[in-house]
Amino acid sequence: MKVGLDVLGGDFAPAATMDGALLALGELAAGDVLVLFGDEQEIRARIPSDQPYSDRLEIVHAPVQIGMGEHPTRAFTQKPDSSIATGFRMLSEGSIDAFCGAGNTGAMLVGSIYSVNTIQGIIRPATCTLVPREDGGVNLLIDVGTNPDAKPDVMYQFGLLGHIYMRYLLGVRNPRVGLLNIGTEEEKGNILCQSAYTLMKDSRDFDFIGNVESRDLFKEKAEVIVTDGFTGNIILKQMEATYRMLVKRGLVDEYIQRFNYESYGGSPILGINASVVIGHGISNATAIKNMILLSANIHKAGLPEQIRRAMHCYLGRTGKED
Repeated sequence: MKVGLDVLGGDFAPAATMDGALLALGELAAGDVLVLFGDEQEIRARIPSDQPYSDRLEIVHAPVQIGMGEHPTRAFTQKPDSSIATGFRMLSEGSIDAFCGAGNTGAMLVGSIYSVNTIQGIIRPATCTLVPREDGGVNLLIDVGTNPDAKPDVMYQFGLLGHIYMRYLLGVRNPRVGLLNIGTEEEKGNILCQSAYTLMKDSRDFDFIGNVESRDLFKEKAEVIVTDGFTGNIILKQMEATYRMLVKRGLVDEYIQRFNYESYGGSPILGINASVVIGHGISNATAIKNMILLSANIHKAGLPEQIRRAMHCYLGRTGKED
């Protein structure tokens, strides 16, 4: 297996990305190869001469960077030799099996949609994050920013994508799916939540348990929590801010430490025809390492193929298949 890494992506690149890449090599399975996209001369200068896994590194010279503040679509199309565009080109060709980066999030999304395309039947790809539970497990929050203006049918598909992620990547046999709302009653919430509830309550694709409140995020009520990207992104950033505040005040125990973004590496893009993970812009070496390992695990779990199979069944049952 070959995992591609955008070496130029992130606030602390290329130092953090290269350090993370070298850390990941020691934990990837024997035979797995890490393909580095960036300035070849700079990359080689950061590989120690005594690096024990240097034979499992490949370098693709792509010295052009897409900056954090650049317009995603314009930059992706006007910079075909950038590290992000080159990585997605090789991903679409099958030269690498997975791709990850902590650079321009919009450009990573554009590359995912236009290079490897969405899976047939998926209306909008989604990103997700794991939320630590008080009992030691994790819940999945989906979407966390990709679709701020989601529609009810898109929300339904978030439930399906979350179900597949928890089942095939984390081994939860029958994950329960809840809809984030301001109350548990069916009639609660805005028009979006009410309409999404109507679609989800009779689902044959996942075990829908009804509405859940934000107080249930860290409980054992539902393993998958569905929301629109606007709400999900606010929750994600609030969790990050709360964690940093507690660290600053010295109020961190074993459970609170599990909120450290470094442990999760990044957010996978679900619903596309390949394994792609977007890392946090402030990722350090540990976060980069875990982003690479997550990308490898998603590919090994065959997550895109599992989503394709589920969508084939869903489209056939609803009569939407071409």
